Amino acid sequence: MKQVMSLALMLVLAASALAAPAPQDAMAAHPSGSKKKPHARPAAVAVSQRLDTMQQAIDAQQQQIQQLRQEVQSRDTQIQQLQQQNDQVQNAAAQAGQKADAAASQASEQQQAVVAVRSDLSDLKLNVTNTALTLQDTQKDVLGLASPLALHYKGITITPGGFLAAETVWRRGATGSDVNTPFNSIPFPGSSQSHLSEFYTSGRQSRVSMLAEGKLSSAKLTGYVEADFLSAGITSNNNQSNSYTLRQRQTWGQAALTNGWSFTGGQMWSLVTETKNGVDNRTEVLPMTIDAQYHVGFSWARQFGFRVSKDFGNKMWMAFSAENAQTTVGGEGAKNNYLIGAAGTSGGLYNPSATYSFNEMPDLIGKIVFQPTTASHIEVFGIVSRFRDRVFPGATATTPTAAGAYNDSSAGGGLGVNIRSDLFAKHLDVGVHFLGGEGVGRYGTSSLSDVFVRADGVLVPIKSYQALGTLEYHGKKLDIYSNVGGEYAGRDSLSATSALGYGSPLRSGAGCYNETVPGTAVGGQLPVSSTGFLPGALANCNLDTRNIIEGTIGFWYRFYSGPKGRLQWGPQFSYLVKNTWAGVGGNPSATEPMIFTSFRYYLP
Repeated sequence: MKQVMSLALMLVLAASALAAPAPQDAMAAHPSGSKKKPHARPAAVAVSQRLDTMQQAIDAQQQQIQQLRQEVQSRDTQIQQLQQQNDQVQNAAAQAGQKADAAASQASEQQQAVVAVRSDLSDLKLNVTNTALTLQDTQKDVLGLASPLALHYKGITITPGGFLAAETVWRRGATGSDVNTPFNSIPFPGSSQSHLSEFYTSGRQSRVSMLAEGKLSSAKLTGYVEADFLSAGITSNNNQSNSYTLRQRQTWGQAALTNGWSFTGGQMWSLVTETKNGVDNRTEVLPMTIDAQYHVGFSWARQFGFRVSKDFGNKMWMAFSAENAQTTVGGEGAKNNYLIGAAGTSGGLYNPSATYSFNEMPDLIGKIVFQPTTASHIEVFGIVSRFRDRVFPGATATTPTAAGAYNDSSAGGGLGVNIRSDLFAKHLDVGVHFLGGEGVGRYGTSSLSDVFVRADGVLVPIKSYQALGTLEYHGKKLDIYSNVGGEYAGRDSLSATSALGYGSPLRSGAGCYNETVPGTAVGGQLPVSSTGFLPGALANCNLDTRNIIEGTIGFWYRFYSGPKGRLQWGPQFSYLVKNTWAGVGGNPSATEPMIFTSFRYYLP
């Protein structure tokens, strides 16, 4: 800027000098010979004035230039200051940016480090968790190898079960039986056995079982087998080895579909038997008694059956079964004009010392179960039976003949209900059972007769009722139970002149109070050396049973119940009364007080 101003000033001065008339020109206009002296001074004065003016102008311009220079310098100083400030600001901004970049980079690095640490920590936790789970699984496997709850074989789970029992029984009247009481065979007052008590110890109710389960996508397959030692072979005795045979209790298979349908077949508890959950097998509600024959009034059977059931939302169940029951005959008939079955054939794997009825068809049983809450359970069921024999009208003729023989069938059946309720947080269990009908006596614990035979050989179903009430208290270590039950068989005497039928008033009870001498071994019943083991048979004592009533009280105390199994002990007292239909000589009764004890260890 200063250079530009100086150049401009020089150009102005040069132009001014060129514009002024030179002194030589003036002298040329006026030759030296004709000098005019009067005009010389004014010209000099004019030049001097011009020079002064020019000097003044130059001075003014110099001042302006100086001012401009000062302004320019001031502006340059301001610009330099601004430039310096700008540089400082830029430097500060650059430094701030560098710091921000460094801070961001450091924050990013720290964030990455935090993420890495978190990832490492998560991985560490996962590794620790996996290690702990692996260790737990390993411990379970090791413990499972040492004490497995179940065995795994080819995709199925096998669970062993059962218990070991050491039991005793005392009866005031001898029956010659183990811990299972023959309720309908207790001795009358005149019997020698009624004057002799009996005491037996037994481990035969010990039980073994095996449950096999396999799961498919649409079904659960189950197989179950259960056995005890309450049976006898030809060589079984209590003399030395006490060797008794293994007995089949249950053997069945089941397919339970995910849609609620179940199909079960084999030897199992009858559908008549009360269950705890729906109609599920292995949830049967049995009296808590030690007596292996359970309790009078309890309706049950273990027999072959094929069962179909449907679960409706765990609130209602419907089931139907076809079961192979055996016909039992009571009363008094002509004895030789009908055929209902035969003794078992050894070659057919049936017991030759037992009888088997020739069934026309299986019993048909239907049941509906309502379980509105976990504390209540209601069952309604029905039974349809057919009883068949072959009738021989000519068997009672003077000259017996089989001519004219024919088959005859009679219908029977009944209705039943089971109601059970858990009260006070399942500490108190109240149950009621009832079954009534015609030809259902074999489903009762006392095994009363299903039918009797008319004089013409036709089978007639006997009216029968069974009832049982239970009251049970369940504590942490103590269970207390009491039961009262009864079974009834109705009188049906069709002849006023003969003792045929069931409960005929023409049958005699006069000898039920008269003791007789012991018998002797005859007919291969016992070896001759067994004389003294044949109680005398009562004479004139052939009345039919009207009812049997039993009351029981007992408890179970658990010393231990946990992963190692269950150890418990309990006593039971029962009092049994058998009443007969009145006949000639009255209607005698028989009573039997009994005491049981049991010490058991259950597998876990």
